[in-house]
Amino acid sequence: MAMRKKKLPIGIENFEEIRKEDFYYIDKTGLIAELLYNWGAVNLFIRPRRFGKTLNMSMLEHFFSLNGDKRIFDGLEISKEVALIKEYMGKYPVISVSLKGIDARNYELAFQMAVQILKRVPAKVQYLLESGALSEEDKAEYRKLLDDNMSEAVFCNSLRVLSELLEKHHGRKVILLVDEYDVPLAKAHENGYYDEMVSLIRRFLGGTLKTNNSLKLAVLTGCLRIAKESIFTGLNNLKVMTVADERFDEYFGFTDKEVKGLLEYYDVMDHYDAIKKWYDGYQFGNVEVYCPWDVLNHCDRIRSDPYVQPENYWINTSSNDAVRRFIEKSANAATKREIERLLAGESITKEIRQELTYAEVYQTIDNIWSLLFTTGYLTQRGRAEGRKMRLAIPNLEIRDIFEMQIMEFFQENVREDGEMLNRFCDALQNEDTESVEKIFMEYLRKTISIRDTTVRTDMKENFYHGILLGILGVKNRWSISSNREMGEGYADILAEPDSGDMGIIIEVKYAHDGNLDRACKEALKQIEYTKYEDDLEDDGVEKVLKYGIACYKKRCRVMLAENR
Repeated sequence: MAMRKKKLPIGIENFEEIRKEDFYYIDKTGLIAELLYNWGAVNLFIRPRRFGKTLNMSMLEHFFSLNGDKRIFDGLEISKEVALIKEYMGKYPVISVSLKGIDARNYELAFQMAVQILKRVPAKVQYLLESGALSEEDKAEYRKLLDDNMSEAVFCNSLRVLSELLEKHHGRKVILLVDEYDVPLAKAHENGYYDEMVSLIRRFLGGTLKTNNSLKLAVLTGCLRIAKESIFTGLNNLKVMTVADERFDEYFGFTDKEVKGLLEYYDVMDHYDAIKKWYDGYQFGNVEVYCPWDVLNHCDRIRSDPYVQPENYWINTSSNDAVRRFIEKSANAATKREIERLLAGESITKEIRQELTYAEVYQTIDNIWSLLFTTGYLTQRGRAEGRKMRLAIPNLEIRDIFEMQIMEFFQENVREDGEMLNRFCDALQNEDTESVEKIFMEYLRKTISIRDTTVRTDMKENFYHGILLGILGVKNRWSISSNREMGEGYADILAEPDSGDMGIIIEVKYAHDGNLDRACKEALKQIEYTKYEDDLEDDGVEKVLKYGIACYKKRCRVMLAENR
């Protein structure tokens, strides 16, 4: 009988649950040892979303907590550190809070959400009300932390007060964990109350972290390193570990060795090459890592369908606004060429500012480059000089996000050019191949092209296919079908003008060798061979036009098949 495999921890961020419920776990407990051998008073880890920050924070909580179950660390890397375990495991009261849930349309609602999230922390230690080590004044201060109507002043000093009370009761300093500290700032920036939230978070973190003698150490995580003068003013004990740092580089994300181990365990090693192309390529410090969220999700799908193709799992975890804004700023010809180079698999050297504020990130194209690097849409391919880095798109998944955003931006903006669009559609109807070719080439020059020789031909064809659909989609009264089953195959594009008596079949080919004429003829041959027009004729369509359109970079050729 085949051995039952461990469950995959899709979306599970509680370390204890993973260990006790027999989920597959890639051992990152070495982080604990490295932190204890090298810690500062306040430690900030900056990593992109979906790279295991929350799970690692849960791991730290269960390691240090007085109530932690030591058995869940048995057999893991940290279990070899006997001296550290003796000194630190299960020895500290822990305050753990996540700010990722603070997301509201205005400041008032955001503050109320923050209060409700924060209240859960002191609610876990109500034994303090019975503590003989606390005075009645202490207990009165504690009760304020449970009040739904707490003031901003109480909120901002809440974790300091709680840490002092816990130290008094236990006689031990406190470990503080703050996950996703910058999410409220990102949401506030999106919704127009950024300055108010900056003020709140500055006072909250300042009140907690500055000269707090009750803290043993604090660990914070986030996606963006907010400028010190904005949030961490006066905090001199802050130690920041960004994606560029060699410290702790292997503890967020999966290494190649870890991914191979995972795939071997589930007997799906034959998918390794595809997974590497799609989800690897991030460089943190000196280590190349995969996105854990993608690997786990795809491995899970493979187990139920061994023929499943890689897809974009990351795109649904964020708005991808950074890429969108970047594309919008690409009207500059030089920037457009740089994006094309990135899509071609090349690297671009840029000066990176790792300290920004959310108010600054979209002010200049240079800041957006820095944001894309910090948030994982671009990764480093080695250092150049000073603060300059060679940046590249890490993998096919992120490349797919860029392409989707480029296409969406193109399709939205193309609608503004009504006169040219009408001329294009008229030319199609009038069998004017010269005008179709000329107008389509003008659009190719306007957009950002794909010229990566490593990308499959069908993916390149999809790009040009999408541009054509964007142009034709402006004709609201036309019926436009993509990849419709016709005859003995699937037609790339079928356009049916509102007259109802005409059908326009378009087959798109990418001329990988630059021979546009040959690619056009292949397209027409495919239309003929698969008998695309038969269905239209059966439906009473009197006239069928069959176009072959071949593309290569920013050039195209258009041919029209002779009517039978």
